[in-house]
Amino acid sequence: MTITAVDVVDVRFPTSRSLDGSDAMNPDPDYSAAYVVLHADDGREGHGFTFTIGRGNDLCCAAIETLSEWVVGFDVHTPADLGDLYLRLTRDSQIRWLGPEKGVMHLAAAALVNAAWDLASRRAGLPLWKYLSSLTPEEVVSCVDWRYLSDALTPEAALEILRAAEPGKAERVAEVERHGYPAYTTSPGWLGYSDEKVVRLARKAVAQGYRQIKLKVGADLEDDRRRFAAARAAVGPHIRIAVDANQRWDVDQAVEWVKALAEFDPWWVEEPTSPDDVLGHAAIRERLAPVKIATGEHVHNRVMFKQLLQAGAIDFLQLDAARVAGVNENLAVLLLAAKFGTPVCPHAGGVGLCELVCHLSMFDYTSVSASMEDRVIEYVDHLHEHFAAPAVIADGRYLAPTAPGFSAEMKRESLHRFAYPNGPEWRADA
Repeated sequence: MTITAVDVVDVRFPTSRSLDGSDAMNPDPDYSAAYVVLHADDGREGHGFTFTIGRGNDLCCAAIETLSEWVVGFDVHTPADLGDLYLRLTRDSQIRWLGPEKGVMHLAAAALVNAAWDLASRRAGLPLWKYLSSLTPEEVVSCVDWRYLSDALTPEAALEILRAAEPGKAERVAEVERHGYPAYTTSPGWLGYSDEKVVRLARKAVAQGYRQIKLKVGADLEDDRRRFAAARAAVGPHIRIAVDANQRWDVDQAVEWVKALAEFDPWWVEEPTSPDDVLGHAAIRERLAPVKIATGEHVHNRVMFKQLLQAGAIDFLQLDAARVAGVNENLAVLLLAAKFGTPVCPHAGGVGLCELVCHLSMFDYTSVSASMEDRVIEYVDHLHEHFAAPAVIADGRYLAPTAPGFSAEMKRESLHRFAYPNGPEWRADA
C-alpha cells in the first residue's frame, strides 16, 4: 500500500461566538484542525489532523505541505513501516532545526503520522485501539523512537511491560467492547459561562452518569471560589471536581491560589504553571499534597514526559493525541507512564480529540497498564456532529469505537462549510 497524494484543509469552527472552550489563557478560541487526507494506490484514504484554536492554523497546514514530500511514495505494509515513517518526519536533519521535536513542525508530523495509522487500521479492518491491541509486544516496540529514553526506559524493559500485560488481554478487549471506558466532562466548566449555566450543566453531567467534572480557573480568585462553591453544592461531596488553570500561574501563586480553593476539595489541579517547567510542577506537587497535579496537553514530546515522571512532578499524565508527533510517540508516553506507575488521563478538549484519544486509552488498558484505576478520559460535548464516526458516551463512559480507523474522518460537508477563509461559514461571518 503506497501513499500517492496528500490533501490538506484549514478547518476552523467559530466556537468563540458562544465561548465554548474559554479559559483563563484562551478567552476566545475558535477550535480548528489542520486536516490531512492521505490517498493510497489501492483507493483507501487515511485521515488525520492536529488541533489548534484558530490563528496560526494556516502555519500548521503549510508545515504539513512541507513534510508531505516525505510521505508521498512511502509504502505502508507493517507496523515497523509506521515507525520508519515517524522517523522520516521527525529526524530530517534540516527540519529538526525548527524544533527539534516541538512546535509547528511537530504538530504537522502528528497530523501525518495519525493519518498513516488511520490508513493502516482501515486496511486491517479494525478500529485503531483494536488494531494496536492485536500487535505483538515486539511490533509495538518497533514503532517507538527510543532515542533519549534509555535512562528511564529501554526497549527490553518496554517488552517486559507489554509481555506482562499479555495474559488476560482478550478478556480486557471484550470488557472494553461491553462497557467502554470511564469519562469525565469539562462541558460545565468553561470560564466564560455564567454561574447559573455552570450549575445547570454540572447537575446535568451527574445525571448523565459522570463521576467527575472539571472547572476552568485562574482569571479571578473570588470568581473561582464562588463558581467552585456553586458547583460543589450542585453535585454534592462524592463527585470529583478537577480544576484547570491552563498555565496561568507562577509557582508561588499556584500554591496560594489552590490553597484558597482547598475547602471545595479539588481532585486535581491541571496545568498550574508553564508546561515547560518540570521543576515548577514538582515543587507545586510537593507543596500542595494531597491535592494532585495533572499536566500534558502542552507537553511537546516524550522527553518532557520522561522528565516529569522522573522528577515526580505529576500524579496524572494527560497525553494529547495530536500535540506530540502522533501515535508512535504516544506509544512511548504510555510505556513511560506504565514504567512509573502513573495513571494516564488524556486531554480531549478540542475538535476531534475525543474521537482520537479514546483509542489510546483503550489500548493502554488492553495491552499496557491493564488498569482503569483512577483513569478517565476527558469529554467535551461539542463538534462531534462533524465526524463520520463520532465518539459516543453512555452513562458517563466512552463506548468502544467499532468503525475501522482512528475515528479522525470529518464529513465532507463540514470540511466544505468550515474551510478557512473561503468556506460558507466564514464568508457569511465576514
